[in-house]
Amino acid sequence: MRAYREILSIPGALKFCAAGLLARSGGAMMGLGIVLMVSALYGSYGLAGALAAAQAVAWASGTAILSSLVDKYGQRRVMYPATVISATMLAVVVVLAVMQVPAWVLFAPVVISGGTSGAPGALVRARWSHVTSEPHQLHAAFSLESTLDEVTFVIGPVVATALSVGVHPAAGLVAPVILSLLGAQLFYSQRSTEPPVPPRPADGSSPPRRRFILLTPGVASVVAVNLLIGCVFGSIDVSVVAAATEWGVRSASGTVLAVFSFASGVAGFAYGARIWASPLPGRFVTGVVAMFLSAAGLLLAHSELVLAGVGLLVGATVAPTLINGNTLVEGMVPRARLTEGLSWMGTGLGIGVAVGSSVAGPLIDLRGYTAGFASVVGFATTAAVIAVFSLASLRRIVSRQSDDDEAAEGEPEAVRD
Repeated sequence: MRAYREILSIPGALKFCAAGLLARSGGAMMGLGIVLMVSALYGSYGLAGALAAAQAVAWASGTAILSSLVDKYGQRRVMYPATVISATMLAVVVVLAVMQVPAWVLFAPVVISGGTSGAPGALVRARWSHVTSEPHQLHAAFSLESTLDEVTFVIGPVVATALSVGVHPAAGLVAPVILSLLGAQLFYSQRSTEPPVPPRPADGSSPPRRRFILLTPGVASVVAVNLLIGCVFGSIDVSVVAAATEWGVRSASGTVLAVFSFASGVAGFAYGARIWASPLPGRFVTGVVAMFLSAAGLLLAHSELVLAGVGLLVGATVAPTLINGNTLVEGMVPRARLTEGLSWMGTGLGIGVAVGSSVAGPLIDLRGYTAGFASVVGFATTAAVIAVFSLASLRRIVSRQSDDDEAAEGEPEAVRD
């Protein structure tokens, strides 16, 4: 707990951390909210998966663009108006769904809403990188944020399911509208902890053309693993709802998904409280392999209790793996492009959620929920293979970065300037 008390005592840290939690809490309801609404109102998991995929792809693509603009112009200037647009379009989706318009009409507002919602979690992490001064502080901060991410996924599915089942099928998407607007107002109004925008060249010339961030050594492999973890998330969401429905306990789907996130949150909190001596790349790969091994247990699930038990094992591997991935990328990308680099981690997750839900949905329509769980295992297997084969290169990159940092510390101040 000492590590968390230390970082939260940094001036302004507690305020932006709390506001950031609120700003991104609605995102935890989006995918499941769409699946619950569309499957109930339109009677198709395939359509539900397609809409969830469209929202996730739009979010991933939009986030990549918005994060680059944030690094150039600042968080509030870019993201506050974008969030207002996103919330407005999501409200339009709810209204159209309640009116039972043709399904194809929903795609346009879903895409616009997803494309302008951004990645508040990356923006919060960028602020932590700005206000912390020691590596162990950043490790604790990223661990705290991953834990809070999981808190939103513990509460979000339960709330979305309760609203959808107990109030109206579309009610699970009303809460994200309110939460995103309130969170944006509280978060983006805090200017003292916002990372500064890099100054423009004094001679007024254009800055040099920047290399595509995924071409930075090591970044692509870590983002690819994050993408496949997103595939696991997306396919689990649809598969759990389908399984619970077939078992006659549809209302328990949100609780089961919350168990996955609860386990992840607890694991992330415990992981961040400890200072690790083992090399970061090895811990990253170990987490991915553990996720694959635990995900295989989904094929044995035949009731909501067994599914929740497997969810504890799967969830326990998630947050530590995401923490390690974000920490790896934070050290690989240039400081001036930190938001962009961290946002690509979220973009990978978003694209993966889209792929996972779009693959699992039709498979479930054809073969039942067991085919959905099989897709989860397939995605986890691919992630493990990529992680294992990337280990050697990640070790070389991290070692080279460590050598460069030590050399920079040994230079006189005038030389570094």
